Amino acid sequence: MYSRHLPHKHGSHKTVWIALISAVVVIVGSILFSYAQGQKKQAEKMNSTKAVPSDAELRRQLSKDQYHVTRECGTETPFQNAYWDNHKPGIYVDIITGEPLFSSSDKFDSGTGWPSFTKPIANDKVTEKRDASHGMERTEVRSSKSDSHLGHVFDDGPAPTRQRYCVNSAAMRFIPVEKLKEEGYGEYVALFQQQSAEFNPRSQE
Repeated sequence: MYSRHLPHKHGSHKTVWIALISAVVVIVGSILFSYAQGQKKQAEKMNSTKAVPSDAELRRQLSKDQYHVTRECGTETPFQNAYWDNHKPGIYVDIITGEPLFSSSDKFDSGTGWPSFTKPIANDKVTEKRDASHGMERTEVRSSKSDSHLGHVFDDGPAPTRQRYCVNSAAMRFIPVEKLKEEGYGEYVALFQQQSAEFNPRSQE
């Protein structure tokens, strides 16, 4: 009988290993890519002062009412808007750029049917402009970053400022306290913690 030695299949083993390594590389690459994309989206989400989109982009991104208010100086219907009766603690940011505009701690019930504030969250966040439209002499309030129409400011507000910033809900987005860090506004959490401590002095004992 003749004995015959079968050759080792080194080539096939090598191919299997190459395939396994390639698969691992693809999987790891996919994971890293997904992570990078997630980080990018998170960074974009947390960017509270993003660039102002073009007019064409705004027409696509904003609702009809939002565009009318912010870009055409429109006025929404009183008592039929998102935040006129909102009493939750948090901040109101620019619907376009995410720039912080007002705080709930400065919000009050003006009886007008629109969100009203005694002051902006910071003086440099809004600009004021003379408005002589509709046969009236008023002071318009606009967002500094996006130059969006927000509303008007009047001198009939409560103490201590005696001002009433009458703002359209459509020009803003509300972020509740519990989501400030998640949304990238963690620096404002301390503001509400301080207020809570002032209302509950025993919590500091």
